[in-house]
Amino acid sequence: MKAIVYERTGDPSVLKLVDRPVPEPGAGEVLVRVAVSGVNPTDWKSRRSAAPDGWQIPGQDGAGVVEAVGEGVDRELIGERVWIWEAAWRRPWGTAAEYTLVPVRQVVRLGDASFEVGASLGIPFLTAHRCLTAGEFMPDVLRAGALADHTVLVQGGAGAVGNAAIQLARWADATVITTVSSAEKAQLAAAAGASHVINYLEQDVVEEVRRIAPDGVHTIVEVSPARNAAIDVQVLRHGGAVCMYADDGGGEVTIPVRPMMAPNARWQFVLVYTEPKAAKAQGVVDVAAAANQGGIRVGADAGLPLHRYPLAGAADAHQAVEDSAVGKVLISTSDA
Repeated sequence: MKAIVYERTGDPSVLKLVDRPVPEPGAGEVLVRVAVSGVNPTDWKSRRSAAPDGWQIPGQDGAGVVEAVGEGVDRELIGERVWIWEAAWRRPWGTAAEYTLVPVRQVVRLGDASFEVGASLGIPFLTAHRCLTAGEFMPDVLRAGALADHTVLVQGGAGAVGNAAIQLARWADATVITTVSSAEKAQLAAAAGASHVINYLEQDVVEEVRRIAPDGVHTIVEVSPARNAAIDVQVLRHGGAVCMYADDGGGEVTIPVRPMMAPNARWQFVLVYTEPKAAKAQGVVDVAAAANQGGIRVGADAGLPLHRYPLAGAADAHQAVEDSAVGKVLISTSDA
């Protein structure tokens, strides 16, 4: 099989297209012929900082068709279209290859959704799900109507997780406010389904949010806590939560203690790989339901422009994500 492999850390040039034997699934494992691999910031960050144990195929997310199963796995899965999550987490078999090998719990039936949708789900949507369910007022289970009485602020609505948070929150019937930095990004956030879009370079975010939600917002999906903490403090409602999933703009955040004590506010850190197992399992179920019910879309008309690369162009795909390409970067890996 053709696969992208790196054997040392570094810039995208360490990624090499190689031939590797197709692996055999062991007990509890599934072999998937990958059609599309999704590229996320976590992929290039790992490539630059985490030395592989010999070799590593990058790519946590993907979608394709089950080709074979190992001992203990229902053979009815063979031939099923599936999406994959965390394929390369503490394993060498990422999705940037014609085939990948994953534990059976990490493949989910895709239904009628496209491979492009499937390859876009894992890291962004599971991260967004955790952000939308970690607060005191937020439900453990997301479904249509679950957030009907909630207002959510998504800081940075044109990014992949921001887009995912908008789509999931709107699918669950929340009122969604989001911030962006340009008219182009405002159009993307609106296409994703945001109820209100604020250009933080031209408008007063606190004033606009308080106008829309006088009592404050129930939860904030936060991409840049170091930059936005002062704003978040002023727009969070009693018992609300700021859910931080990235450190864009700085690695340390300063929070005023007293102003956050009275409202019993929560500042929640989110890393999808290590979130509680029960929360992760529920996230997989809920994201799959949203996708199967048409609540998740990709493409420019969904606020998530697609940037497609062939397998041989994996280095360019990684560079695009590292350069903060707006939209979703995908690698076509086979004709599955």
